[in-house]
Amino acid sequence: MQNEKLKIKISIADRVYPLTVFPQQEEGLRKAAKEIERAIKQFEQSYAVRDKQDVLAMCALQFASKSEQKSINNNNQVSEAEEKLNALNNLLQEFLAK
Repeated sequence: MQNEKLKIKISIADRVYPLTVFPQQEEGLRKAAKEIERAIKQFEQSYAVRDKQDVLAMCALQFASKSEQKSINNNNQVSEAEEKLNALNNLLQEFLAK
């Protein structure tokens, strides 16, 4: 049943976090945990950072900036689409006015 929650354990930075989630959330959470682990390893190797707090802060910054950039990009695309639609609408109105 989709409404029943699952008890899962997610490991991040050598710590295990027990979570209670809906079945449809499990895959996303597991993929997110794997992505965080990948980013942790990358920061540790690239910058020789050993303090987990610093590594996790950099991971949080990286993921938040990606999210913000997607939002900015989407807003820009919406604005461009609105401009094009307005221009098309103006052309149609001019044509129909003739």
